[in-house]
Amino acid sequence: MEFTQIKEPNVEKPIIIAAMQDMGNVGSIVINFINQSLNTTTFRTAKSQFPTYVIDNGGYVDIPTESWDYKSTSDLILFGGGSGQPQNNQELNLLCQDVIDISKKYSAKFIYTLGGFHTNRPLEKNPKTFVTTTSKDLTKQMHEMGLEVTQKSFITGFNGLILGFAKLNGIQGIGMYGELNEPKIPQYRAAISIIKTLEKLTYRNLGNTAKLEMLAQEVEKNFGT
Repeated sequence: MEFTQIKEPNVEKPIIIAAMQDMGNVGSIVINFINQSLNTTTFRTAKSQFPTYVIDNGGYVDIPTESWDYKSTSDLILFGGGSGQPQNNQELNLLCQDVIDISKKYSAKFIYTLGGFHTNRPLEKNPKTFVTTTSKDLTKQMHEMGLEVTQKSFITGFNGLILGFAKLNGIQGIGMYGELNEPKIPQYRAAISIIKTLEKLTYRNLGNTAKLEMLAQEVEKNFGT
């Protein structure tokens, strides 16, 4: 994994929001939406040094460039979005550790992550967001805010593992996972649900989700979901 520091961000004790592409593209949809809505700027990049796949263009192949950006506003740092996740544990661990190192460097006290939660429950265009945290006390606070928490399970990939790295390093963290029925289709309603939950937790307006609603309707029309 190759990391490049482009400049120093003008941040003071920011909140970290870190998520990567996962089922339903939920992680990328949310991160990309917030970056666009808040007009964030890139200050650091992470680039995979070895390809995990090639793109067949119909008779010839291209090697994809897999990279992810750190972007910032005055009180937020966002990491991830884009397409894909590292396909080996070494690079995944390096990415998680780098997010922790950046958190410490800029005195961040909290990390949020997010992703999709596959369920067979009929959602009727109204998916819930479930949360999990790095401590029992923090989970109690989530209950008191009226949020629903996850059940016992394994959370794989960056959008789960980063919480483990946060806990090991004494940083509080919350994971938010939006319900979805079809993991292979972009899940804009799950993303909207997570954005609303994130706004409630951070006391911030993250932007108008009307465009995501339109995209959700388009997906439902095309795929009959």
